Amino acid sequence: MKFSEKWLREWVNPSISTNELSEQLSMAGLEVDGVEPAAADFTGVVVGEVVECGKHPEADKLQITKINVGTAGDGELIDIVCGAKNCRLGLKVAVAMVGAVLPGDFKIKKAKLRGQPSFGMLCSWSELGMADDSDGILELPNDAPLGTDVREYLDLNDQIIEIDLTPNRSDCLGILGVAREVGVLNNEDVKALNVKDVPMSIEDKVSIELEAPTSCPRYLGRVVKGINVNAATPLWMTEKLRRSGIRSIDPVVDITNFVLLELGHPMHAFDLSKIDGGIKVRLANTDEKLVLLDESEVKLDEKTLVIADHNKPLAIAGVFGGLNSGVTTETKDVLLESAFFSPVTMAGAARRYGLHTDASHRYERGVDFKLQRTAMERATQLLLEIAGGEAGPIVEAVNNDELPKEPVVSLRRERLDRVLGHVISDEEVTTILSRLGLDVTFETGTWSAISPSFRFDINIEEDLIEEVARVYGYNNIPNIAPTASLKMPSHPEKNIEKNVFSSTLVDLGYQEAITYSFVDPKVQSALFPNESGLVLPHPISADMSVMRLSLWSGLLPAVSNNQKRQQSRVRLFETGLRFLPDTNSEMNIRQEAMLAGVISGTVNGEYWDGNPRAVDFYDIKGDVEALLAKTASVGNIEFLPMASGDRNSAALHPGQSAQITRDGNVIGYVGAVHPQIEKTIGLNGKTFVFELILSEIEVRNLPDAKPVSKYPSNRRDIAVVVKEAVNAGEVLKEIKNIGGNQLVDLNLFDVYRGEGIEDGNKSLAISLVLQDVEKTLEEQDISTKIDQVVNMLTDKFDATLRQ
Repeated sequence: MKFSEKWLREWVNPSISTNELSEQLSMAGLEVDGVEPAAADFTGVVVGEVVECGKHPEADKLQITKINVGTAGDGELIDIVCGAKNCRLGLKVAVAMVGAVLPGDFKIKKAKLRGQPSFGMLCSWSELGMADDSDGILELPNDAPLGTDVREYLDLNDQIIEIDLTPNRSDCLGILGVAREVGVLNNEDVKALNVKDVPMSIEDKVSIELEAPTSCPRYLGRVVKGINVNAATPLWMTEKLRRSGIRSIDPVVDITNFVLLELGHPMHAFDLSKIDGGIKVRLANTDEKLVLLDESEVKLDEKTLVIADHNKPLAIAGVFGGLNSGVTTETKDVLLESAFFSPVTMAGAARRYGLHTDASHRYERGVDFKLQRTAMERATQLLLEIAGGEAGPIVEAVNNDELPKEPVVSLRRERLDRVLGHVISDEEVTTILSRLGLDVTFETGTWSAISPSFRFDINIEEDLIEEVARVYGYNNIPNIAPTASLKMPSHPEKNIEKNVFSSTLVDLGYQEAITYSFVDPKVQSALFPNESGLVLPHPISADMSVMRLSLWSGLLPAVSNNQKRQQSRVRLFETGLRFLPDTNSEMNIRQEAMLAGVISGTVNGEYWDGNPRAVDFYDIKGDVEALLAKTASVGNIEFLPMASGDRNSAALHPGQSAQITRDGNVIGYVGAVHPQIEKTIGLNGKTFVFELILSEIEVRNLPDAKPVSKYPSNRRDIAVVVKEAVNAGEVLKEIKNIGGNQLVDLNLFDVYRGEGIEDGNKSLAISLVLQDVEKTLEEQDISTKIDQVVNMLTDKFDATLRQ
């Protein structure tokens, strides 16, 4: 928000400099983004009047003028050649005299333009550094005193302060709110808001119906007839608007904008002649359309609150007015609107249509729900003064049950001292809270405070502690070392830090990704067609409207985005939460920390000595095994085929995927992305993913130290023929059971299908390394163990030794 420092000081004027004011605001939580002068440096520019104006004999677009600058010209008229279209007889103008210096060190000298002498220049807003561009020369009020320095007349020795407000401080989105804050910080009184009721002079009024009282519990309307929309907005108002970054349009729009900046309360004006019947505040009908003031057409949804008459929508409530009910140069009668719209309803209302307005910015954060009548009276007062007209009665529709309640918040003395680490006297705490506008009582070590209607952000004890601390001054709280004994938290050796897994994946060539927790419902429903994620009531956008059921919902689109940007080799991982429906959890959602990864493209990047190979299932399985090795429980890890009804069966290729278990518990999944999913998301080439439940792998088995056997090891290789359906993992598992402690290494080193092997069968080549810690194994011992293995395989898997 931008505002003029002089405007602020009209409300409260502490004896501090601009820099001190900026520092004070920033330390109080109203961060000052910048301070800049209201106008660039210039000298020698005075108020003048055009007393003669005629065409240049040698140039159609130039005019020859005589300017009266009063005492600044020693009573003589000044000849100036001007090319502005709006230059006319009797106009008060800003005159740069010979010798004047304009912004950019541009010096005004006597000159000849097409043979005619010119002793100065008639200036525009942009030439004085007060606007980026301007149409014509600056027009001053008729009562501007001749010869007066323009800087002095326009009060340009002013600073424009821009503050960046957090969403909770919507009360400071107006000069009144900022002034209240400055008054509190400096213990200064703020000018009273003296808005008198405007007496009605006509009986005209419009009926108002609240059909959606939860979304709009209060709506005020007032008819003003016989206004002059073409009247000039006074310079004092246009300058305040300009210094706040808003350009002047017409008196009606300027006044509603001025009230918005002054009080922080949005208003709107409708052309009364374009309203059929009365006003209805309702939700839009499905596929109802509205042409906005910027001439764009939007299709409204049923969640959008609209202001309508008896036949059609007139505006998106609190966001944007409609073109067909807007004020034009022909408008004579208007209906002024002042309303309170629920922040819950307004949140995201503008973004759904790609809009953001000053009004929506305030309404979605919350406006003072007691300020509507004051804003209406202020706008009416200004409208009658500037554009004339006659005002009717204020018509108010209100549902008190739906208006916000002013909560009673308690603050304990003991809690305040413990959080701040510093004791502030009872009297000072009470004074601070009272200055903030809270209704405060103090009894037996506890303050009870009722927050004012303009402070939506004071609801709990911590809010009051924050208010006391920032007004007291963070710099006034001394730095004191904690007096309590410090106890180092325990860190059991068996716990694995998350960064261990991250470092492992980085070493394997992965890059960490951070994706949103809210994802595209189309992608998620393709991955998990039988599950429904939590739908956000007010999403950032339609493609970020559900909470993710898996980290894959964000990682796979990230792969697609990288591939579209010529990144053919992608290796990403992410740690984060997934959100699963669970009726036994709080809010029916269970949050689980997950570790997920995705690979696509080639195993290695291009290099001179080697042929690039595309990644396959075993590459990502090896990466997962490297992660699980950190748990020191590799022997208890199994990769098992997924059941047909598994929750991930739609996401993964049925023939290239596995369920990962540890001690019989499912801890994750790994596999190739289903071809249909690759097509839906737009992936190029085969893509492989894994996902592990962090809580299941963050604890490791502590290894027991065992002496290394001093006796020789013996390797034996066997090749067995089994049915195609036999799982190699099951074969290895049974061999481990037979091998016992003497089997120190077991490896499947070849799978063969082809000549010599019947169709429907496969050959598994397995190496066994046998070793004893107490003796040298004799050939008889080794042969006996191998025979036991072969017999077991024959019995359990109908296996035969390959000849």
